[in-house]
Amino acid sequence: MKKTLIALTVSTFACAGPAWAATDMQEIEARLAAMEKRLAAAEQRASDAEFRARAAENQAQKLAAAQQQPVATAQPAPSTSSVQATQPVQVAAASTPASSRQDSEGFEFHGYARSGLLMNSSAAKTQGGPTVTPAGETGGHVGRLGNEPDTYVELNLEHKQTLASGATTRFKAMLADGQRTYNDWTAASSDLNLRQAFVELGQLPTFTGAFKDSTVWAGKRFDRDNFDIHWIDSDVVFLAGTGAGIYDMKWGETARSNLSLYGRTFGDIENNENTAQNYILTLNNFAGPLQLMISGMRAKDNDQRTDVEGRRVKSDAANDGVHALVGLHNDSFYGLGEGSAKTALLYGHGLGAEVKTVGADGALLPQAETWRLASYGITPLGEGWHMAPAVLAQSSQDRYVKGDSYEWATANLRLIQAFTENFEMQYEGSYQYMDLRPKGYNNRNAVSGSFYKLTVAPTLKASDVGDFLKRPEIRLFASWMDWDHRLDNYASDDAFGSSGFTAGGEWNFGVQMETWF
Repeated sequence: MKKTLIALTVSTFACAGPAWAATDMQEIEARLAAMEKRLAAAEQRASDAEFRARAAENQAQKLAAAQQQPVATAQPAPSTSSVQATQPVQVAAASTPASSRQDSEGFEFHGYARSGLLMNSSAAKTQGGPTVTPAGETGGHVGRLGNEPDTYVELNLEHKQTLASGATTRFKAMLADGQRTYNDWTAASSDLNLRQAFVELGQLPTFTGAFKDSTVWAGKRFDRDNFDIHWIDSDVVFLAGTGAGIYDMKWGETARSNLSLYGRTFGDIENNENTAQNYILTLNNFAGPLQLMISGMRAKDNDQRTDVEGRRVKSDAANDGVHALVGLHNDSFYGLGEGSAKTALLYGHGLGAEVKTVGADGALLPQAETWRLASYGITPLGEGWHMAPAVLAQSSQDRYVKGDSYEWATANLRLIQAFTENFEMQYEGSYQYMDLRPKGYNNRNAVSGSFYKLTVAPTLKASDVGDFLKRPEIRLFASWMDWDHRLDNYASDDAFGSSGFTAGGEWNFGVQMETWF
């Protein structure tokens, strides 16, 4: 077409007569050639514009489709005083059909770990742990700072979903392992264990009234509302096992209840005649800062269990029991200032006389009784100082043998002195008095006396020095401990009185890391 237009134009000018000279014809042809180039360039620009328009349309379609699916993002965990608080790492399900796709779903990874090296003043092996004293057998823990020779790890993997209906799901599995060897390869002595595996369903749209915002669960788990005194590594109450329950049945603005049924096993599962199932029914009630927890339990034929040779394991063991807790959860330091505090009074009878780990001790007598008091608080003192005192005391009678008694009390104080953004000094003092009269049970002897421990620990943190519940931390430490010599005679297989670990004063040194997220 362009060539025809040029030819016609040339012919027209040629027919105009001889007035047109050859030089004029050459000039016209040059102009027409330039016009042809401009037309070609215009067509190329039009073609490029059409291509870009199509690409833009395709990109717009892709963006519109992407808006229908969750975006994979890693959310940073906020600064918090809760060990459990983290933000999830979201994972998009791109292959899920739009008709059945959930509004959001994602995985979370949580963890806890501590690992440390402990030695005495002669650079030799020493004893340690919060249960190092004779009272430790019945829950009498002492301060844990500068007193732990182990490596302990918890790995938690969770998957959460929020469905289009608003309902939520959560699956959690926990692996845990504890070691006291310092070697890198510890498979032969591993205690690796699946401690939790459960599912929760929440915000179910068909639930109304008191159940409207409740959560239903089933599986193997730690109860959600357990709480502990971290400084002495002791739970105030620990309800755990395999079962099912419902959380957060609401009766008012500040009143709610949890109902659960847990099962625990007594005895050696390799021997069918040596097991009994303990079933624990618990109603846990909260009204503002107050807590009232009541549990009843039954382990049918617990007193009939036999060993592999057919002998009764404990013919006078309890088959049932009750447990109760009254708690106060303050959002201030005992009403005296900034901080927080928790206090609980516990009582147990029969199988419930193991008041910390509810329903876990199958050797208790039907008449066993235990009282337990626990209290701790956290508060800033000003000028970079922070304080966390704790008290834990227990009295138990007729526990394993008629007429026996186990009484002890622990007072613990941890102080933090902040120096820079990344360095603090930690100080801890722990005192425990015990009066233990086992009446010969498990070849234990009656003893009474006191235990003392003082620790100084220079500590490095990435941030938030002075925060008792902020990790990770790396600590150097020096601990001095001593106890009454009478306590060395409690048992032949416990820490006190063992080789190189007798009354008279003991220096321990070491380094430890601790982290959670």
